[in-house]
Order: sequence, then C-alpha cells, then structure tokens
Amino acid sequence: MFPVKLRIYSNLIKKAKLYPTGVDLSIKDFETLFNSDTKVRGKNKELKIRLQRIESNAEAVAKELQSFTFELFEKKMFRSKDASINVAYHYQNKINSLNNNKQLSTASNYDLSLKSITRFIKAKTRTTIKNLTFYDVSADWLNKYESFMIDTEGKSRTTVSIYLRALRTIFNDAINENDIKREIYPFGKGKGKYQVPTSTRKKKALNKQQLATLFNAKPQSQEQEMAKDFWFFSYACNGMNIKDIALLKYENLSNDALFYYRAKTLNTKKGNLKEIKVFLNEYAKSIINKYGNKDKSELQVIFPVILMNDDVAEQQRKIKNFTSFVNLHFNKLASNEGFEFKISSYWARHSFATRSIQKGASMEFISEALNHSNLNVTKNYFAGFEDETKKQFANQLMDF
Repeated sequence: MFPVKLRIYSNLIKKAKLYPTGVDLSIKDFETLFNSDTKVRGKNKELKIRLQRIESNAEAVAKELQSFTFELFEKKMFRSKDASINVAYHYQNKINSLNNNKQLSTASNYDLSLKSITRFIKAKTRTTIKNLTFYDVSADWLNKYESFMIDTEGKSRTTVSIYLRALRTIFNDAINENDIKREIYPFGKGKGKYQVPTSTRKKKALNKQQLATLFNAKPQSQEQEMAKDFWFFSYACNGMNIKDIALLKYENLSNDALFYYRAKTLNTKKGNLKEIKVFLNEYAKSIINKYGNKDKSELQVIFPVILMNDDVAEQQRKIKNFTSFVNLHFNKLASNEGFEFKISSYWARHSFATRSIQKGASMEFISEALNHSNLNVTKNYFAGFEDETKKQFANQLMDF
C-alpha cells in the first residue's frame, strides 16, 4: 500500500509539491482506478469519485488565483467549504498573520474587535460567530452593532471606530483575495452604505505654565522621580514614544543626537521608512547618563526597560508595564500639584508639537520631527495658541 498524493506543479518557479489525500492504494488498485478503461464499481467507484473531486477542486482553486503561490493555494485548498465567506475565519487569519509578523498590539486590536462582534451576535441573534458570513454584514447590521457597543457596552466612539475599522479591513482583505465580491461591501458614503464614526480628539497638550509647574515639581518618591524624568525625556526628544525610548540602543546614539526608526512604522511603511534624527539637549543627556546601562556596547539597549534577549512578546509586556508605570506615577506627581485630569505619556508628544509651533516652528518642521505622513496628521496634534499670544497679536494689528 502506498499513499496517494496530489501533485501540484508551478510553472513560475519550476517546482512541484505533494499533498496527502488520506487514501492508501496498492499499485495494482491505483492502475485499475486511473490508468485503465475498466469500469469500477462499489467502493472503488466511490474512491475514484473522491479522488477526482480533490483533483478538480485543486484545479479550480489554482485557476482562481491571480498570482499562484503554494502558500495561497494551500490556504484556499485546505480550508473548510464555507471559509471563504466566513468572517471569523478571515479575522483569525489576520490575527495569525499579524502575530507571525510580530505586530502583537495590532493583532490584539483585531482580537478585541472579533470578541466584541461575538458578544453582539450572541446577545442579539442567538447564533454563533462561526455562522456569520460577509453577506450577513449589511449597513443596517453595522448600525445595530454600533448601537450595541455604545448603548449596551458603554464603549466610546473611539473604541467603536477602532473595532469597525478592523472589520472594514477584513472585508477589504477578503475582496482582494477574491473570496467575496466588492458589490456586497457595506462601507462608504451615500444611501445604503455605512460610514465608520470618527470623533474629534481632545487636544492632549499642556500649556507653558502647566509644563513649568510639572517640571519644577518635587517628586515625593523614587517612582515619581523616574516617571517625571522619562515623561520629560519624551517631551525633550521631539515627543518620542515610550516604546521607541525602550527600544533605543547605543548604536542609535551618535555624539549629540539619536537616530532611530519608529517601531510603529517598521511594518506599515517598509517601502518608505524615514530615519528620525533627534538632537539631544542637556536635559535629555542627563537622563541618559542617569538611567543608561553601564554596558554601552552598540547592541545594548540604552535604558534597562527590556533585556537584549527578550522575545517580542516579552518586550511588549515589559514596555506596556513601563508605560503604565510612567503614567501612574506621573499622575500622582501631577495630582500633588493640583492637576485634576489624567495625563498620559502621549501628552508629551502633543505638548512638544504645540509648544514648538507656538514658539515659531513651522508645521512642516513639526511634521518631519514627528515622522508624520502628511500635515493633516500634524494639525491634529496642535492644541492652538494660548490667549496671551492671541492678545499680543490683536494689540499689534494697528501697528502699521
């Protein structure tokens, strides 16, 4: 007995691959089934039909692919019958792909989006996520799902937007893979379409007086001191993200400047990566001297937030914990100074952008410093000019 396998040959790369069929035959039986004019009956006939069905299905899948690769062929050939139109199947594929690409935070967003849809289906339709197809997701369905998230689960419009943009991407992926037709795409503007909600973000920038108050505040614990130091290090380094700070290595440090790529763009802008250069002022240098690793070899991280041999998942866990640490203790410091609102580490980025523009920097300069794709993104960071600046401008209007 020998295993019967499906042989697929790619003309493009001149390579063949064999795939199991789950059938074992003797040479004689195989010849009888496929290489003879003898009519087969009973179990042999059923077996021949089964193998011919596998072969014809493989031909159909291969012809459907616009550009053949074994990876795409295997993905479509060996999935369940209704997987092509199944929403959960495409979500899981996306999550697996992001995890394999080490984009763990983005994968988590898609996972949360899928779980939210699962709760909606269970509460409203009494079915399961396994039965949800793209044909079920209409504009009306999306409106009901949005209402469920806001009214029942108390989600913010920002969260609603994140979850629905994930679903929109899943739709686009399925269309690009020729699994569904664009005609059923429910997103867009106009009658019969659903538009993902957008909300105007609160300008997360501190004014000059608030920055001065916090910078001159006396920490009441070592934790508050460290949180303050790293918050203002972020501010002093053009609003550098905490994750990027944690990933800095001594090879990124040259004389009085840091050179690095934003972790956020490594996967999304591979064809257009821009190296960021940050000139270090005396304050930023003092933080590196204060907290920097004693081992200053090129591949050593500057700050001991992560270890060099940590895998991606462990890095993410440590960076997330460190970000929470900075936010928690910086807010304790701020509370001691009379601040009644929460200030996250991301406020340092917005504060840098706003203060720089207020001090005369151009929007183009800030856009480059923040590594933004366009000026519209940068404009969202600007919290506006302070009243004192507006008064000075008004008083100078008649100064001809």
